[in-house]
This record gives sequence, structure tokens and C-alpha cells, in this order.
Amino acid sequence: MGYTEKEYDAVIIGSGPSGQQAAYQAVKLGKRVAVIERLPDPGGNCLYNGTIPSKTLRQAILDLTGFHEQSFYGDTDEILKVNITDLNHRLFQVIDEEKRVIASHLQKNSIDFIEANAQFLDPHTLGLTDSAGSKIGRLKADLLFIATGSKPRHPVDIPFDDEVILDSTRLLHIHRVPKTMIVLGGGVIGSEYGSFFAALKTQVTIVEREKNILPMLDIEIGAHLHSALQKLGMKFIGEVVAEKIWREGNRAFVSLSNGKILEADTLLFALGRTANVDELKIENAGIITDAKGYIIVNDHFQTSMPHIYAVGDVIGGPCLASTSMEQGYQAARHACKMETYPFPTFYPKGIYTIPEISTFGYTEEELKRMGFHYEVGRAYYRDIAKSHITGFTHGMIKIVFHKETKEILGVHIIGRDATEIIHVGQLVQCGSGKITQFTNLIFNYPTYAEGYRIAALDGLSKL
Repeated sequence: MGYTEKEYDAVIIGSGPSGQQAAYQAVKLGKRVAVIERLPDPGGNCLYNGTIPSKTLRQAILDLTGFHEQSFYGDTDEILKVNITDLNHRLFQVIDEEKRVIASHLQKNSIDFIEANAQFLDPHTLGLTDSAGSKIGRLKADLLFIATGSKPRHPVDIPFDDEVILDSTRLLHIHRVPKTMIVLGGGVIGSEYGSFFAALKTQVTIVEREKNILPMLDIEIGAHLHSALQKLGMKFIGEVVAEKIWREGNRAFVSLSNGKILEADTLLFALGRTANVDELKIENAGIITDAKGYIIVNDHFQTSMPHIYAVGDVIGGPCLASTSMEQGYQAARHACKMETYPFPTFYPKGIYTIPEISTFGYTEEELKRMGFHYEVGRAYYRDIAKSHITGFTHGMIKIVFHKETKEILGVHIIGRDATEIIHVGQLVQCGSGKITQFTNLIFNYPTYAEGYRIAALDGLSKL
């Protein structure tokens, strides 16, 4: 690639979900658009190190181990035969297909894809360098979008390597299924990967500073998850912190604040992520970050420079691919002076532990603090015929609603296909908004979704 100097209406730095959506919307609104990506192919961290690999790994584990069939046929030697090669075969195949689809969409929309590292030279100009650091060009744009995502947090005192002491990115490249694993951090990433390897019969111990795993969850849902993970053989140590981490030979060690020392074949450090802004030289553009290093934006995702927008993980939570896509879409519309709407406050969150969880709205604990008059309706998977057919009866659908108005205040699901059926509750909440809607619907039988009607009848019977 020779040295290039070009001008565009809009340039997007980063080709993950938020960057893609910003690019597609800008080009549909008549802008000349370029996407800059440091990797040879589009997709960003979501495709290569985050959402797609982790969820593919999860599905491969469930399928290859016959996880859901074990309730019918018991544990088999097949679990012991699953190796990293088996898992990676599916992983790479999915990544290649997704990469092809994204590249095709960019090309179909006449969006220029530029492989380069970008740095701000001034508020409207980006300098481009190749992987070796050589200057290869510069771009000017009226509108700029920062969609560079995030990366695992790397404290200087943690001796990361590629074999024993790992972050979530390095974990995807290990060469064996470890017999034992320590996971530092009981948040989404730690809980997901911990449950994946527990399903492969790795002896997993999760260490968390809070009392409960995934402490942001509705407490009842969290208790169901804790019970399910215990059945997988996972151990949980709460209300402690790691004071020192080190490696001896091929073993990882960690000393805890309660005086205990743990050791394992592998340690996953899953204590937070940071914004990918280190190499952008955003100070040259006058862009401001908060104390944690995330770019500060307003309700329209404008930075301190109104023509520069930031979307996705680079601005901090909720750090979901789904919300990042919406941010990119809305930012591009606002930048192109099109009508936008307030960013949704109720949106589903999916946590792909085994079993998976999905939720939106308020938890019981939040409603108690706010003094709401609420009631709860529950449907347990063990009472739903579909669960007995599929072989997974651990789970529940929980609807929290206002006692007087019957308005749905939150839906919390744990169990198989939770991230799919959550949308039934979401649509009703966005429509009539009342729990009584579920009692007026006929659901296919047998399905998980019919649990909504069971939960609604349960809740209304308590009034």
C-alpha cells in the first residue's frame, strides 16, 4: 500500500459492531465513508477476541460433550475426548464465515476498508501507519467516529504469559484443556469462561471480591446460577481479593486476602477492561476521557469535539454488542442531522454462562430500595414440558410487575435459550406494558415461551 491522502465525509476508526453500524448508516445517508482497522480483516475485537469466539466456544462445548443429553444418558467418555483442536475447528470456521459476511457488506455499501493504525494529527486529520510503524498516509474527514472497543485490563504486577497466566484474549489460544483453573473475577467474562471449562470437567474456582457471583443480577437469579454452577463442580470464593499472583514451573499461584493460597494449571485474570485509546493520540483532537480512561460523550455520543463521536466499549458500559450497534446507528444519524430518539433504558442483557441468563428492567432489590409496590410471578423450568424434552430443567422465568397498574417492571430468566425468549417479554413491555397481556395469548406447546403465561398467572394469583 503506497502513501495515500484522501478526504471523506465520515471516517470510522474500528470495525466492530458499533463501527459497522455507524458506517452503514452514514453511507445510507449519502456520506462518503471509510473504515480504518488495524487488523487485515474487518470485525474488531467482537469477532476475533470477544463475543463471537466466546459464544462459539460455548456452543461447541455443549454440542461436543452432549451436555444437554447427559440428563438422559449420564456422563460419558465423550467429554474426556473433547480437545482444543475440536473446539478450534468450529471456532475458526465461524470466524471465517463472519469475516466474509462483514467484508461483503462493506463492499456492497461502497465503504472503503483501510488496514492501518490511526492517530489524530488534529481534530479533522488522521495519520495512518502500518503494523511496522511506517507512515502510509493521512485522511481528512468532516465527521469522525471512534469505535476502537476495549481490551483486558493489565495491571503491571500480573505476570501474564501465553500458557499459564492468561487474560480472556490469551485464553482463546491455549493448546490444551486444563485440569484445574482459577478465575479471578466473578463478573460476566469470568463467569462465562469459568462455566465453559467446568462443563469440560476442568476443576474451576472463581474468586470474587463481592459476596455473590455476578453481583448485578437479581439475587434470586444469582442463587439459581450458583446452584447450577455447583452442579458443574465449580467452586466459588466470595468476599476476598487476590493479593499476589505468580507462576512456578507450569503452575499458577495466587495468595488471597483470607490467607489461603490457591494453585492451578491455568489462571484467568478477568478483573475489568480498559478503553482502546492508548495509540490514538486523542489529545491532539482535544478529546476528554474520564478517570478510568473511557471517552466522555453526551446523549448523542458526541465527544468534547462535536464533530467527533465515540461509540461502543470505548465509552464504557454497558459493553454489549447489541447496545454498541445501537450507539453506532444513533451517532451516525445525529451526525448526519437526522432525527434520533432517546437511547433505550430497558434493553436485554445476555450472559452466556451455562446455564445462560437474560434480563431487562429492575431487579427486586432495586424496587425495594425505590419503595415500589410490586409482585412477582414465576415459572420454573421443571414445570415446563419443553425442559423435560430437551433435558435441562434447571431454570426459571421471573416477571416483576407493579401491583396496582400491572405494568411489567422487569423480566429475569435463567435457563436454556434464555437469551432468545427474553424478547417475548421485551416486546410485551414495549407494547401494552402489562403482565395481563401474557394471560391473553396462546403460546405454542411445548415451548419455553409458554413459561411467560405460567409466570403471569402465578403473579396475578397473588393479588
